Amino acid sequence: MKRKATAKWNGNGLEGKGALTSTSGVLSNTPYGFAARFKDEEGKSGTNPEELIAAAHAGCFTMALSFQIAGAGFTADELVTDAVVSLDQGEGGFSITGITLKLTGKVSGMSEEKFVELANAAKAGCPISRALSAVPITLEAKFIK
Repeated sequence: MKRKATAKWNGNGLEGKGALTSTSGVLSNTPYGFAARFKDEEGKSGTNPEELIAAAHAGCFTMALSFQIAGAGFTADELVTDAVVSLDQGEGGFSITGITLKLTGKVSGMSEEKFVELANAAKAGCPISRALSAVPITLEAKFIK
């Protein structure tokens, strides 16, 4: 399986503008640029690579967890994951320094211990977690009874 997205850029890094398009159409000339990445704290002027990584990680992890839960004989009532990607400037420039997965979940009939165990397995095993393993990935799990 292969997936494709295309980035188009015009101008210099600070003032230039870009657009992202994906085969599925979810991204269709979606704007991105310096302002969306570093200046617009509310993210209203377009997307940025870190936001896209956060979305990919939240989606992949949550789906992987749903499979873990099903494999244990349960069905998730609801799983909600916020993925927070930290981008910090260091000596060599900007780097992603960590990702926090903030999970809230409800699974009828499951114990909190089992939920946390399966969430950790999903964190370790989802393809996006594995691809991003060069940075620390933290899981904060909240179980709703």
